Amino acid sequence: MSTTAMSHPLAPGEPAPDFALPAVADADTISLTDYRGRSPLFLALLVGLWCPFCRRQIVQLGAYDDKLKALGVESLAVVATAPENARRYFKFRPTRLRLAADPGLSTHRAYGVPKPEPTPELLQALDQVRVNPFGDLPEPLPVAEAAKVIQQFDGYVNTPVDDAEVERQWPQLKAYFMIDRDGIVRWADVECSHDGLAGIGKLASQEIILGAARALH
Repeated sequence: MSTTAMSHPLAPGEPAPDFALPAVADADTISLTDYRGRSPLFLALLVGLWCPFCRRQIVQLGAYDDKLKALGVESLAVVATAPENARRYFKFRPTRLRLAADPGLSTHRAYGVPKPEPTPELLQALDQVRVNPFGDLPEPLPVAEAAKVIQQFDGYVNTPVDDAEVERQWPQLKAYFMIDRDGIVRWADVECSHDGLAGIGKLASQEIILGAARALH
């Protein structure tokens, strides 16, 4: 992925922009100011539920939630779909993870999460790279094929809402931030920043995320 396709995500030491987003679980609004002065926050900025990698990561992050809470860190995942659409999905796939909805990707923009230009070169590179982000495929596969296999395995069928969100969002990258109780970013991990396109769908390991949480103290 060329650097010209990348914007500049927030880096450690920078103040995290505030946000106010509808909660998925109820009618509340979730904002960064809810946490400031009270708790550090692990913030995951994902895309819509059409993304099989994001759906799998929500499961992973849900498993990390209690461990982060034990370190005094709250977790929030932002899904880029309307709250009512997210509520339908999580009614059948419940998670303990706190979720907010941001269908317009306003938080991604505020935090500088890159959305590469889908040039012919990028499309060709996506066909050539092989990924196995969760380690459960028999072998690494092209990105589109890996997504299709996971989609079928999970029994997920795209809705018209999903299809419309793909058109608006793809190929938006995902990102993760550890924000201290003063609202300062202390750790950041942007999809593809370490392994190039081979990093698509990968979430940092539990050890790395918990290590970033411990470093806050």
